[in-house]
Amino acid sequence: MADHAANGSTAVDGLKDNAAAAYNSVANGPVAQNVKDQSAKTTAELSNLADSRRTPSYPAATGQPLTHYHSFFSELLSWNNPRASAIAYASIVSLIFAVRYLDVFRWAFKLTWMVLGITITAELAGKALVNNGFATQLRPRKYYTVPKETLDSVIGDVHELINFFVIESQRILFAENISASAAAALGAFFSYYLVKVVPYWGLAVIATTVAFFTPLIYTTNQELIDSQLKHAGEIVNAQTAQLRSVAQKHTEQATQITKQYMGDYTAKAQSLIKGAKAPELKHSDFPAAPKADIKAPAVKTEQEPLVAA
Repeated sequence: MADHAANGSTAVDGLKDNAAAAYNSVANGPVAQNVKDQSAKTTAELSNLADSRRTPSYPAATGQPLTHYHSFFSELLSWNNPRASAIAYASIVSLIFAVRYLDVFRWAFKLTWMVLGITITAELAGKALVNNGFATQLRPRKYYTVPKETLDSVIGDVHELINFFVIESQRILFAENISASAAAALGAFFSYYLVKVVPYWGLAVIATTVAFFTPLIYTTNQELIDSQLKHAGEIVNAQTAQLRSVAQKHTEQATQITKQYMGDYTAKAQSLIKGAKAPELKHSDFPAAPKADIKAPAVKTEQEPLVAA
């Protein structure tokens, strides 16, 4: 009997040892180590992305300082922290699909009445059974409040975020960065036609994908894209120079022709002025002068009587 108990205890200990060894092999194995490494790298990249919220050293074209969200979104879309950028993209796309396919507001109302129903039932049941509501026992001694510092920080971040969109919209409108303005114009142009066949949530997914992956494609193939852009720029400059030379040539020809015509017209006008003669006056053109003496007419004067009759 004792041997049987000892054998059972040995078997249980063996199973425990095997389970511990299996757990250690899994917990300290290559898969677990890779998960830990990736988790540490993700945490570090998220921290770097959060620390990038600093006011840029360069101002806008008007001399105004930019917001710290300019640095944040520049760092986010540049994929310098690929895990953080991928998490942000997946979160935004998931939120769009959740708003589209999940009845979030209805679930929120359902969760609200269920939680309130549980707390009310627990309070009434506690008062009926032990003369003390269960919700009352779980109630904190002091209700949670939002600290003023936290609220000021949140309001400051919201203010900076709003100013980011306001400043960027004006910079795009007034073409401070021609490439960004051109990209916005193309986006608006394609959206004008896509909105007829694509729903708004689909446009939001497309816009998010373009905003995130266009910088990634450029940074991945920067050398090839830069060479193609340089080649296209050289072709455009050559065509522009050719058009400028042709336009200058035609302008010079038009100027010479205009000068020639003006010279001809001036010469003709001068010849007409010099060739015109004043008409000669003859004696018969004037009336004959009178030959008889001109007598003054007689003037009669009457004397007034000195005494009235």
